[in-house]
Amino acid sequence: MKPAVILLSGGLDSATVLAIAREAGYACHALSLDYGQRHTAELAAAARVARSLGAVEHRVMRLGLGDIGGSALTDASIAVPESPTDGIPVTYVPARNTVMLALALAWAEVLGARDIFIGVNAVDYSGYPDCRPEFIEAFERMANLATKSGVEGARLRIHAPLQALSKADIIRRGAALGVDYAQTVSCYQADTEGLACGRCDACRLRREGFLAAGIPDPTRYAQEAG
Repeated sequence: MKPAVILLSGGLDSATVLAIAREAGYACHALSLDYGQRHTAELAAAARVARSLGAVEHRVMRLGLGDIGGSALTDASIAVPESPTDGIPVTYVPARNTVMLALALAWAEVLGARDIFIGVNAVDYSGYPDCRPEFIEAFERMANLATKSGVEGARLRIHAPLQALSKADIIRRGAALGVDYAQTVSCYQADTEGLACGRCDACRLRREGFLAAGIPDPTRYAQEAG
């Protein structure tokens, strides 16, 4: 089995990607980032998902993006919006996917892995610039220029298998692969027990995805969210 690094947030999308990589025959090394996010319940969810989907290894690395701030996900003084907004929302975390992919790239080199998986999506998503196909393609080019592996001819690939799928299609794909979505946490402001607010953009996209997929939503919501 070829080794691969899977970026695993603990949310719906990354859990599906882990299942896809496992189904493709990779030995999955899951990497989660404690980047100062306010919704730390997702890290516990990532550990659950890694165990249930048979990751060879699961590591959590600390990354101090909270020291920079600039996002509602890393700065408690910025409110998480509970209705759609124009433009790139304040839940965008500056350079998050760039830094996360860079760390995954470093670990891949150490493991001798040529494949990195990430759960970015450019259909049912919040409009983040680092979820676009152009970004993934550019990062892959950079990775092969900047690493010992790439220079020596061991080409590295960044896989984004959810890129062109709707949220409903993602859920259907994961369900077919045995993903237990009750273990995942997507909410931007989930409480310490992982209960979702039911109002943020992540909750909206998740709820609409299950509805469109015709699959019961297993999300545990806080009582006040209904």
